[in-house]
Amino acid sequence: MKRGDLDPQQAYELIAGNIERVIRGKPLVVRLAIATLFAGGHLLIEDLPGLGKTSLARGLARSIGGRSSRIQFTPDLLPGDITGVVVYDQGQGKFVFHPGGIFANVVLADEVNRGTPKTQSALLEVMAERQVTVDAETHPVPTPFMVVATQNPIEMEGTYRLPEAQLDRFLMRIEVGYPDHESEVEVVALDGSGLTPDDLEQVIDLETLREVVTAVRSVYVNEAVMGYAVKLAAATRLHSSVRYGASPRGSIALVRAARAIAATEGRQFVTPDDVKSIARPVLAHRLVLTSDAALARRTADDVIGDVLEETPAPGNPVRRDRQWSLGAVT
Repeated sequence: MKRGDLDPQQAYELIAGNIERVIRGKPLVVRLAIATLFAGGHLLIEDLPGLGKTSLARGLARSIGGRSSRIQFTPDLLPGDITGVVVYDQGQGKFVFHPGGIFANVVLADEVNRGTPKTQSALLEVMAERQVTVDAETHPVPTPFMVVATQNPIEMEGTYRLPEAQLDRFLMRIEVGYPDHESEVEVVALDGSGLTPDDLEQVIDLETLREVVTAVRSVYVNEAVMGYAVKLAAATRLHSSVRYGASPRGSIALVRAARAIAATEGRQFVTPDDVKSIARPVLAHRLVLTSDAALARRTADDVIGDVLEETPAPGNPVRRDRQWSLGAVT
């Protein structure tokens, strides 16, 4: 469905309105998921069963059209099931590559921590470089490309913890959380109507989404605001509760996500408040805490709270006088 030249805010409102038909009472969660998509990143949704993790991912995939796939991670899942395999085709008399489930625009990696480390590692190259290498041959995945992974943080039997190198590939990690009373009543009523994420319509096409992603990259970031993002990431490395802090990839992710948040609000520039608002979902999963901090029941979110409180923010940047340019590249 072609929607013409939409700016990022218009595209966001279309997608958010569509997803919120099945995900009730969670506008911030929906905003963060769409911001991750607009920033060209990957999303990890970690929460208890039954809170809508899979529905959110499926709703996002349905809203943008293109090809979507779902990979259900289990201990017997093989890397080739994800990346694809090369098999001998007798009819053609040669070896032919058969793509795996990763070759889609939106890939739902459901219960990703149930896959073995060897299988989880099959995601590393494709999440970073948008390509897979099988038998020394490189195969690019479609664009746009996004991995939405889910995991249950409390059911640990038969699971394998994602390594830090893998977690670092996700732009954001978010939690859905329990709905409030009114929203849960709406969810229960919605179940009786039979509306599911698979019933959602496509609201923008892939070409429009590519243009929106390009526009988000052109959102202006003042040097002081960019320096603030770097200071926040650097401060995590010096915190007494942290063994390993956020890398420069975390600084980059913070600015990319802040650009997307600003764009969803119709602004062409990033403010310090944009950076603050996404510091936890962007940085918390990149931290490795000390054993003493774990014993004291400190969390990565607590550390980010300390860093935000202790790192002074600059004043809001001056707005540049320019219009959205969906085809512009910075």
